[in-house]
Amino acid sequence: MIGKISDPRGTRVQGLIYYLFGPGRREEHTDPHLIAGWRHPAEVEPPLRPDGSRDFRRLNGLLQQPHAALGDRGFARPLWHCAVRAAPEDRMLSDDEWAQIAADIMRRTGLAPRGQDDDAVRWVAVRHGADHIHIVAMLARQDGSKPRLSNERYRVREACRAAEERYGLRRTASGDRTAARCPTRAEHEKARRRNRPEPSRAALRRAVATAAAGAASEGQFFARLGDAGVLVRKRFGTRTPGEVTGYSVALPDDVNASGSPVWFSGGKLAPDLTLPKLRHRWDPAHATSARGFTTAERDAMWSHATSSAAEVASQIRLYSATDPNAAADAAWAAADTLHVAAAALGSRVLRQAADSFERAARAPYGRLPRPAPAGSRLRQAARLLASAGVTSSEPEISYLRFISKLVALARAVAEMRMAQNRAAQAAAALQAAEYLHAMRVGKAPRGPGERPRIRTAADLASREFPFPAGMPPPSPEPRSSLAGRAASRGPGAARPRGPTR
Repeated sequence: MIGKISDPRGTRVQGLIYYLFGPGRREEHTDPHLIAGWRHPAEVEPPLRPDGSRDFRRLNGLLQQPHAALGDRGFARPLWHCAVRAAPEDRMLSDDEWAQIAADIMRRTGLAPRGQDDDAVRWVAVRHGADHIHIVAMLARQDGSKPRLSNERYRVREACRAAEERYGLRRTASGDRTAARCPTRAEHEKARRRNRPEPSRAALRRAVATAAAGAASEGQFFARLGDAGVLVRKRFGTRTPGEVTGYSVALPDDVNASGSPVWFSGGKLAPDLTLPKLRHRWDPAHATSARGFTTAERDAMWSHATSSAAEVASQIRLYSATDPNAAADAAWAAADTLHVAAAALGSRVLRQAADSFERAARAPYGRLPRPAPAGSRLRQAARLLASAGVTSSEPEISYLRFISKLVALARAVAEMRMAQNRAAQAAAALQAAEYLHAMRVGKAPRGPGERPRIRTAADLASREFPFPAGMPPPSPEPRSSLAGRAASRGPGAARPRGPTR
């Protein structure tokens, strides 16, 4: 079960209520009705007019009263909307069961605590489909105060997991804060209008991760971003003049209506791309100078990266039980190696593997593993690859050996995450391993200026690719999340962003 909160919040409850009770964009809304709320559904259900239409005036008026009483003290965007959907294979829940789920979500988020029906926010839950509901609330308490919103997305995730346990539904991963922020629907539509292969947020996240992986210091990081054609805006502290406390990035051709660049801070791209967390993994003492390398030196760098990946894969299996911190740091460093290799080889499949592996590499809840020898060695190998570029001596053999070791590395991380009961991270590592396998069975580049000829991950359907016991291989292409199939929104509803998982 997945719950998705609309972001940004909306302003007009009338438009959302009208849409939820309407036929939908493709006549998919059947039998819309209230199943729960701050009052019994029978008390506030919109009545039918003689012509068969519904009269929403009373319901809309009741929902807006507390916000109107707050006046200027209220939220500028008071409409809170959460869509909750069960998995397609789950049994059909009754109205009473959905009502209990909606009430539990409102209680856990603190919007409507138990026993405060006359003081908390006013809300309703609408069901117009078999497998999902919509919860609508106005963020104004009836006692004349504003509700406090604290980690609401994680509280919704907890309520969904509790419902899975209570009703025997398909189990989903916990919200461990390892997922990167998904591009919004507006960002996807903007990319589609401009014929871009992906939204700016995704492209910038990859560019920042690649620059950070190839850098050993803050200066190298910003220089690499500039070389990649990314606009950078540094944020300076107020207490210490000249101290850089953060940064934002933008693409030169991604502008808003006024013609200004659309900026994304590191934290808006991924949990581990904030400047403090990037500084945590840099080691200026191992900085690599940007100079030309001979063929023998480039071959040695790729050989070193291959041996490092093989050694770290075995160490992750060893340390996952005896030294979890060392294993976590090695997994985090593996993501750097994948990003740098994808940039060096110009491989689309390797880039997909790096993107998939990102979540598997992050420590849960924003924790930063302490630097360990295995992780430090792998990061140093990644920096060398970033400086070396492609090799020109027996490239096919060198690359196939390297990719083969990366497959083992991704599988080792998948085994570790599965042992830690982190299904979402294990699935991310397995997806990366599948992409890497596609790279391995395809053609490697034959020269320094040639991109590799590769097969897509769909070709794996007819090939044997063993996975650890009890871990079925993921689908060739990334599955769309349940949240991505959340019920469509209509006029007056804020466009939702992907859930924080």
